[in-house]
Amino acid sequence: MLRKVFLFPGQGSQYVGMGEKLCKRSEIASKTFDEASEILNFDLKKLCFNGELTELTKTENLQPAILTMSVASFRAFTEQFGARADYMAGHSLGEISALTCAGAIAFEDAVKIARLRGKFMQEAVAENVGAMAAIRNIDKESIELTCKQVAGDKDSVSVSNYNSRNQIVVSGYKEDVLKVTEILTNMGAEAKMLQVSAPFHCPLMQPAADKFKTELEKYTFKDVRYKVISNVTARPYEGKESIIENLVKQIVSPVQWIESMLYLRRKTVELGIELGAGSVLKNLMLYNTPSIRVFTYDNDNDIKTLGEIDLTSKYPFFSRAMGIAVATPNKNWDNEEYQKGVVEPYRVIQKLNEKAENENSEISIEDMKKAVDMLLMILKTKGTSEDEIKARMEQFFWDTDTMDMFCKAE
Repeated sequence: MLRKVFLFPGQGSQYVGMGEKLCKRSEIASKTFDEASEILNFDLKKLCFNGELTELTKTENLQPAILTMSVASFRAFTEQFGARADYMAGHSLGEISALTCAGAIAFEDAVKIARLRGKFMQEAVAENVGAMAAIRNIDKESIELTCKQVAGDKDSVSVSNYNSRNQIVVSGYKEDVLKVTEILTNMGAEAKMLQVSAPFHCPLMQPAADKFKTELEKYTFKDVRYKVISNVTARPYEGKESIIENLVKQIVSPVQWIESMLYLRRKTVELGIELGAGSVLKNLMLYNTPSIRVFTYDNDNDIKTLGEIDLTSKYPFFSRAMGIAVATPNKNWDNEEYQKGVVEPYRVIQKLNEKAENENSEISIEDMKKAVDMLLMILKTKGTSEDEIKARMEQFFWDTDTMDMFCKAE
């Protein structure tokens, strides 16, 4: 089965006209923009399609706009292709988009959260006091050391984004960011000041993080339906309990994008699809993990190519059950128990598989439930721990696209 990650961009991906083509070809995308406009009390389509770039790039406007573009893209893409993600990863603000598309945050709440996040971040540092710079062509250790040397015992400048091996962003007070870039360019690096309204993902954002935590505590979150990678840990969320903590930490911590992409590679992800404006994350993935094919849903040629790929592939139900039964290590050496609790139920699943192949028709829910019961019996008889049983069964339901059938959301 083709393992996929859906990627959600953050600030820097915007452009005037974003979403216009998407809304023309997709009714559900157009309705998503209309829904966001009602929540925000202004015409988001007008701002994104024909507005002034200066107005669009105001952080409190831009963050809900980018989130809406990503959610609209996700809805249109899944409607068009029927594809599911094995993983989701969002860059900075994009993490909120990922959590929304994974079912953890209601869209109405996400739009409000994104707008206030932008407002809090804008207010945290006075205009023209902070800055960010992208550094290229030098190792990360030199960048980190230079930031420490310039900052001294203060938190005035630090790494904010580990985007790729050849692009690391520093953030902090403008004066110290300029000092860091001067030192690094003298060492042979390339530095470019970024056009941003505040120094994101650094300790100077602590006032914003404090306000954001208070705001997030007003909302109710659900467990994710897909594995969402945290910018802070570069690992999947473990449950809804970690949402507030991770999103608050993210505001003052560097985005661990390199490690997030390497984690996906280690998990044998083969295909990345960027859902949102532009192709920033597509380009970063091509650089970080070239073994993973990647496309953007904001590009007509990429959409055409995606149409030629089987994005809905899944494992056959009974054969996947047999595969998990065989792959699970045995810790029970009682022959009689093994015969009754492993061999016999395995033969039941085998017969169900033969029946399905011979009849070549849609399998019944009764047969599927019987196979699930037999698989559970096998795992328990083999002495598998409760946590491992849960993990293996969730993987089984995911691989066979039966998660909704057997793991009903609360």
